[in-house]
Amino acid sequence: MRKSGLASLAMFYYDFREDQKKDLRGLLSSVLFQLCRQADSYYDILSMFYLEHEDGSQDPSDDALVRCFKDILELPGQPPIFLIVDALDECPNTSALSSPREKVLMLLEDLIDSQLPNLRICVTSRLEADIKPVLEPLTFRSVSLHDESGQKEDIENYIKSVVNTNRKMRRWKAEHKQLVIDVLIKRADGM
Repeated sequence: MRKSGLASLAMFYYDFREDQKKDLRGLLSSVLFQLCRQADSYYDILSMFYLEHEDGSQDPSDDALVRCFKDILELPGQPPIFLIVDALDECPNTSALSSPREKVLMLLEDLIDSQLPNLRICVTSRLEADIKPVLEPLTFRSVSLHDESGQKEDIENYIKSVVNTNRKMRRWKAEHKQLVIDVLIKRADGM
């Protein structure tokens, strides 16, 4: 659908190891960049945004990025936009007044409340204590892989493969390998 111009797609994966993938700014910057490459109809909005921020030399605020994204979403007559936010639980949840994860959750709630007819959202995450109450009432369809036997089996197969093929671990005694496998499988918790 995207290749034929019948839809736009923006994906973002939270990764605690990458600074650009830890907060709302990273999400919005990536999504805006992806969308601008997919449809000429977003050009005017992004061009104006660029000019408003001193030809890109001034960093926009998070609020300005949100407004730009909403302007794109609200363009009349646009094909559906599919937004995929993967691994939301990897977005930091700090004790600060407004943590990075809280800001993203507030954006998702706001987007859902806006009831934009051309927006489709898919969020993947472990259901952490702060995420579950926000996402559960918003879900149209929910799929949990956490306790699926196939998920656990995939994790177990991966761990066994690593332990049995790693050059250093190959020399370990069988009971030590099995202990490592058992502990990692038990602590994997669906990951």
